[in-house]
Amino acid sequence: MLKNMSDEGRRSVHIEHKVEHFQQRYYWDCGVSCIIMLLSNKQREDFLARFNEICEDEGFGESTWTIDLCYLLKRFHIKHCMYTIFLGVNEDYRRHGYYDRIMHLDTQRVYSRFRDALDSGVQAVERSVSMKELVSHLTDRGPAIVLVDAGLLSCDLCKHNKLKAEFRRCFGSNYYRGHYVLLVGHTARRLLYRDPALSPRLCATAPRRLQQARLTSGTDHDIIFIYNSYR
Repeated sequence: MLKNMSDEGRRSVHIEHKVEHFQQRYYWDCGVSCIIMLLSNKQREDFLARFNEICEDEGFGESTWTIDLCYLLKRFHIKHCMYTIFLGVNEDYRRHGYYDRIMHLDTQRVYSRFRDALDSGVQAVERSVSMKELVSHLTDRGPAIVLVDAGLLSCDLCKHNKLKAEFRRCFGSNYYRGHYVLLVGHTARRLLYRDPALSPRLCATAPRRLQQARLTSGTDHDIIFIYNSYR
């Protein structure tokens, strides 16, 4: 991942944005939980005290898309930029049971939010992000919220999670499970992240494994760069 370094230099690389882990409380709030990890103590307290009210005001209910997370970040004055290969609702994903259940409920809202993004101060760029760009951002700018297929992402430190992902890679599955995690840094050979589905811990995975999980069909390569250092 990092080239032209001595073995000693590789061993010494450890970039980490220190955020307070927050475990999601429902089946649908992984993305929102990633944002909660980025909030100040006061912001977190205010959000949790008014959680249902704010979610209702934002209009996403129990179905959050990446563009919804951008508006929520804007609400809390967190500078960010979303990257995606599709600015809207990709109708091709109806074949995924995951999307077919929610698409008819969310399409109008999602299109409206993309349409109004610029006027609302939300930046969404239509392109994919390379691994080099991602590592550079984590090193110099801040964390990143990334959409992955949960069945393809595994932590090298969590054996149960790793075995489950290896099984799927070997035997395959058509079942897409969208999930958001918060990337917080890297070592010379691993990316570091916080998974809101898990109890407080720091997870690590190989770049190729993250690429497989975030670039698979269903994700639109969605990622949000956060421009605030937590180091």
